[in-house]
Amino acid sequence: MRGASNESLARAEQALAGAAPAEGLGSELFSIAKLLDGNGALRRALTDPARPSEAKVALAGQLFAGKISAQAQEILSAAVAGRWVSGRDLGDALDQLSVEAEVAYADSRRKLDEVEDELFRLDRVVAAERALAEKLGDRAIPVEHRQELIRGLLQGKADSTTVRLAERAVDGRGRNFAGSMRAYQVAAAARRNASIATVRVATDLTEAERTRLAAALGRQYGRDIQLNVIVDRGVVGGVRVDIGDEVIDGTIAARLDDAQRRIAG
Repeated sequence: MRGASNESLARAEQALAGAAPAEGLGSELFSIAKLLDGNGALRRALTDPARPSEAKVALAGQLFAGKISAQAQEILSAAVAGRWVSGRDLGDALDQLSVEAEVAYADSRRKLDEVEDELFRLDRVVAAERALAEKLGDRAIPVEHRQELIRGLLQGKADSTTVRLAERAVDGRGRNFAGSMRAYQVAAAARRNASIATVRVATDLTEAERTRLAAALGRQYGRDIQLNVIVDRGVVGGVRVDIGDEVIDGTIAARLDDAQRRIAG
């Protein structure tokens, strides 16, 4: 998002921060985002820059009164009162707010670390099972059937927040499953003012090694670091760390590639 849309999202996030965490809030906000996706006339009416903010808030109140919680209505009102560069930015913002609401609910129950770990593990399971990944992303299969599949995988094994987010990742709103899961993990880390470091190693790290690496990265970046460790035989040896757009590659494979390039050059 750009300019005014970012500012409007920030104000809606303030409204969310002032709301008590509730289990159904994230689902309500996501449902509204989906409704806007499929209703261009409504989307334009709620984001029309020529329309006074009060009129847009009143319209949202008329449409959703009695259909969503007071908390969801308050957050929606804060959102539609803002200015949006693109009409679709409002739906994207409500989608993001829905994830933040889920994360806040998990945090209120002291389940945030658990949810974050479950999201990462599910992401890796799907990435490793090509047939499963293809089925979850197959738009020819009704979304409710694909969501039923993911619920079956997680039944009795994951927190309710993880299940809801996984179902949402299947729905996607234009993003693939892996992209959605990554965004959810980033949102969970941001709740703790942390960043995610994806660490690739040839053999798994011990708990002591994880603690030392997280501490070293935390000192380097000036913030808490959440490690997601992936055992990758292609690494050969050493460690590769991805943090956002930055890569720290200290693997033997990288050194060999560099040596080959030097020889070829």
